[in-house]
Amino acid sequence: MSTDARRLDPVDVVIVGGGWAGCIMAKEMTEAGRSVVVLERGSDRSTASDGAYPASIDELEGNFRYKLFQDLSKHTVTIRNNSRQVALPYRRMAAFLPGEGVGGAGLHWSGVHFRIPPDDLRLRTRVIEKYGAKFIPEGMNLQDYGVTYEELEPFFDRAEKVFGTSGEAYKVNGQVVGKGNVFSPSRSDHFPLPALKDVYTAHLFRKAATEAGFHPYSLPAANASRQYVNPYGAQMGPCNFCGYCSGYACYMYSKASPNVNILPVLRRHPLFELRAGCNVLKVELDSDGRRATGVTYADAEGNTVTQPAELVILSAFQFHNVRLMLLSGIGKPYDPARNEGVVGRNFVYQNVTTSTVWLDPKVETNQYVGTGGGGVAFDDFNSENFDHGPLGFVGGSPVWVNQAGVKAIAAAYSGGPPGTPRWGSAWKAGMIDTYRHSLRIDAHGTNMAYRDVYLDLDPTWKDAHGQPLLRMTFDWKDNDIRMNRYVVDKIGNVAKAMGARRVHLTSREFGKPFDTRQYQTTHLGGGAVMGTDPGTSALNRYLQSWDVHNVFVIGANAFPQGTGYNPTGMVAALAYWAAHHIRTTYLARPGPLAG
Repeated sequence: MSTDARRLDPVDVVIVGGGWAGCIMAKEMTEAGRSVVVLERGSDRSTASDGAYPASIDELEGNFRYKLFQDLSKHTVTIRNNSRQVALPYRRMAAFLPGEGVGGAGLHWSGVHFRIPPDDLRLRTRVIEKYGAKFIPEGMNLQDYGVTYEELEPFFDRAEKVFGTSGEAYKVNGQVVGKGNVFSPSRSDHFPLPALKDVYTAHLFRKAATEAGFHPYSLPAANASRQYVNPYGAQMGPCNFCGYCSGYACYMYSKASPNVNILPVLRRHPLFELRAGCNVLKVELDSDGRRATGVTYADAEGNTVTQPAELVILSAFQFHNVRLMLLSGIGKPYDPARNEGVVGRNFVYQNVTTSTVWLDPKVETNQYVGTGGGGVAFDDFNSENFDHGPLGFVGGSPVWVNQAGVKAIAAAYSGGPPGTPRWGSAWKAGMIDTYRHSLRIDAHGTNMAYRDVYLDLDPTWKDAHGQPLLRMTFDWKDNDIRMNRYVVDKIGNVAKAMGARRVHLTSREFGKPFDTRQYQTTHLGGGAVMGTDPGTSALNRYLQSWDVHNVFVIGANAFPQGTGYNPTGMVAALAYWAAHHIRTTYLARPGPLAG
C-alpha cells in the first residue's frame, strides 16, 4: 500500500459504508442538495447480478462459502471472554456473520423489521420507577437512549414505507384496528402491506400460543406480501416463500435491501458517487481534534487516498464504526477498570436460543417452505410487558416461530434429536424425522450492558493494512441467563398445547462461556452509544459525536443495551431521525446539536 496519500477535491459529505444506514443517509443528503461520496470496503453488488436466478440460490456458496460476507483473512476481530485471557482472531464464520460489499448486511439479512418498544428506549428510568435503583445488578451499565418513541414514530413509519414492510397493526392513532401485537405502541399509520401468510408451523404455533394464554401476532417482515412501489419509486415483487432470504440476494426482488429499495434511484442522482473496494483507514481531524476534515482510505489498487469533506458520516457495521472512532481518536476510549471513557463501552449482543418440538409423524411441517421475516410471535415476556420484580432480572424476550426455509445441506448438518449418531442409518432416520415432523421455536432475548464487557484495539493483532484489530471482551452474565431460562420454560407450555411427542428446550447454562464456534446471531450492538450524558455516551441524541461535531455515527453501535428485537428497524429509524436533524438544523448552522 502506498504511504503517500493522494488528495482529492472536497465534497460536502463522505459516508463510510454502503448498507442500510449509509444508503438512507446518502439519499437524504443528496435530497438536501449536498454532494455525497459513499465509500464501501467490499465489492459493488446489485440484485440483478448477485440475485440472478438460479445461481443465486446455491446453498453451498451462500451459507457455507459465505459469498456475501466479510473476508476474515483480511479484516476480522479478536475475541476473549474476560480481560485475563489473551484474545485470538475470529478466523472462521460461525457465531456471527458480518456482511461486506454494497448493501452490507442489508443484502443478506432475513427481513424481520421491528419497532423498538417504548420502554426499551428509557429502560434505566423505567426499571428504577418500577423496582428501584437497587434492582439493577452491580456492574450493569443500564442507560436510556435519550430519545422517545413518540419522537421516533414518524421515522419508523418512514422506514416501513421505504422497506415495503408487511404486517398487521394493533392500534393506529390510538384506535384498535387489527389483530397485531397487543403490547405494541400506537402507530400513525398501517403497515404499507398486509401481513405475510402463515406457513404451517407458524399456524400451529399461533393456535397453541393462544391456547396457552399468550398473545400471538404476525411478525413484521420486510418481505413483500404483494407487489409494491415504495416512496422512492423502487419496485418490489411478492414473496414466493422460496426460503432463500438469509445469506442471499432475493431473486424475486421481494426482500427489502438497499440494493432494491434505495440504490436504483440513488445511483442516478448527479450528486451521488459510490466507490467500492475502498477501505477507510481513519477519519482525518484538524489540529485541535475538534473537527473532521475528511477521511483517508486505501482504494482497490492499494493506493492511499484522502477525501476531504465538510461532513463525515460513519454508517458501517456496528464494530467497524467503533473501530474507526478508536483509530481516529474520536471520543475517549473506554477504561473498564475506572468505568470511564465512552468508545468501546456498553458492547452488547443478542441472547438467542432455539428449542425444537417434534410433532406426530402424521404432521408434515414442510420446513423447506419459508421466508426470512415471516412467522408468528408473542411478546408476553418481552421488554417491560411482565412483572420482573419477583424474578430478579432485567430484560426479556419475544418468542416466535420464524420458519425461514430449511435447505438441504443445513437439514443434513443439523441432523436429528440430541443423542442421535452423526452417521449411519440412525442418523439418517433422525434427520428425516426432524426435517419432516418438527419445528423450531426461538427465544430472541435481550443482552444487557456490563462494565467488563467492552471493545478496544487489540495490542497484538493487525489487519491487512497494518492497523490494530478490534478486540471483543464478551461473556454471558447471570442476569441474561436467568432471563433466558425463564422465557424458554414458557415454550414448554406452547409445546404441550401443540401435542408434542418430544421437546428439546435449549436454554443458557450458568458457567458456560460464550462459544464463538456456534452461530448465535449477527445482532451486535453498542460500543459507541447515544445518550444525553457525554460521560456515558459517545454520541448525543442525534447520533452526533460529542467531541467532533461534524461526525455522525449511524448504526446499532448507538444502542445502550440489547433489545429483544432484530436491530434493523431501529437502525433505519435512527438514520432518518439523524438525517432529519442534519437537514433541518445542522446544515444551516453547523455545530453541536442541542435539545
